[in-house]
Order: sequence, then structure tokens, then C-alpha cells
Amino acid sequence: MTKQAVPETPASTSAKILYRPFGIASSVVGGLVASAIFKQVYKRVTKNSGADAPGPLQSEYLLRQVLVAAAIQGVIYAVVKASIDRAGARTFQKWTGEWPGS
Repeated sequence: MTKQAVPETPASTSAKILYRPFGIASSVVGGLVASAIFKQVYKRVTKNSGADAPGPLQSEYLLRQVLVAAAIQGVIYAVVKASIDRAGARTFQKWTGEWPGS
């Protein structure tokens, strides 16, 4: 049995304002978590424990390597950010009774 999404009532202006610092803090934490996860995944994918992911301006890497690293990083960042944003919004709703979104 799947859980159905419950339509939320539009957030009040005060809820949006109160959520803003909470959202910013959770975004920072999400970025740090995503970065740590990406570094571990990249080390395992490349089987090189000391290598950092290639940047777009590093000419010693093939374009394919740069693009694969960027794709992996993008997916990890998006999933972690969405997870943390959603959890933060649910926590805010539990504390205040209002959903902080639109």
C-alpha cells in the first residue's frame, strides 16, 4: 500500500518568513552531507582512495571523466537536498502546524 500525498494548504507569509532561516541552515547541512557522500562514492567508483574528483578546468583528465564525475555529483546533491528539504519542511510543519511551501 503506498502513501498518498496530502494536498497542503498554502503557507502563510509568516510561515514562509519563519522557515527561511531554517531552510538556509538545512541547505548548508545538505551541501556538506552531499559533498561527503560524493567524495566517498567517487573514491569507490574510481578505486583510488587518494584522488579528488576532476574539475572542468583540469586538463589532465578526459572530458568523459569530468562529465561522469559531474553527473554523479549532481545526482547525489539533488537527492540529498530534496531529502533534507523535505524532512525540514515536515519538521517545521510538526512544530508550527503549517507547511512552509507554496
